Amino acid sequence: MFTGLIETVGHVVRRSARTDGALLTIASTVLARKPWVLGESIAVNGVCLTLVAFEDDRFSADLSAETLARTTLAALHAGDHVNLERALTMGQALGGHMVSGHVDGVATVLRLRRDGTSRHITLEIPAELGRYVARKGSLCVDGVSLTVNSIEGSQACVVIVPHTADVTTLGALEPGALVNIEVDMIARYLERLLLDRAP
Repeated sequence: MFTGLIETVGHVVRRSARTDGALLTIASTVLARKPWVLGESIAVNGVCLTLVAFEDDRFSADLSAETLARTTLAALHAGDHVNLERALTMGQALGGHMVSGHVDGVATVLRLRRDGTSRHITLEIPAELGRYVARKGSLCVDGVSLTVNSIEGSQACVVIVPHTADVTTLGALEPGALVNIEVDMIARYLERLLLDRAP
């Protein structure tokens, strides 16, 4: 479980192809300040990955064929920057919203607009996910917990403040960029409960 509050931005050291997926190695001096734990969960651009190896300031995680097919991690190259968050621990403040790290789909950045010091980002949400996105609800974008400012059809607008732009990769987004999104998990469970109760 994660909060969507990014701890740091790391960089990809390498992505090695394997017959059943890939191995992703990421460097982060900030995350390395706390000892690595084999098997721990780390969200990389919003994707929950399991740490399978580590050394000094870097860790490696397996990418399954499913992860490569359904997220933007397949497009990562050495040197690319990624948002990182270690899993939530008991007693830690839940400042964002409950994020599982199980990406629902990939959205496209349509437009960027400045409004004073803030930035409005308009996303094209996959049609099958639109029903889970609500105005003033939560949306996780590349691992960042954001509030939905507006939703019209399949287009959702989120607003990032200067701090978020400075400490995550969202500040470098351009139109046409692809981002991982995770919808609010409560909406998904609520839909399932209602469907199960339908006659």
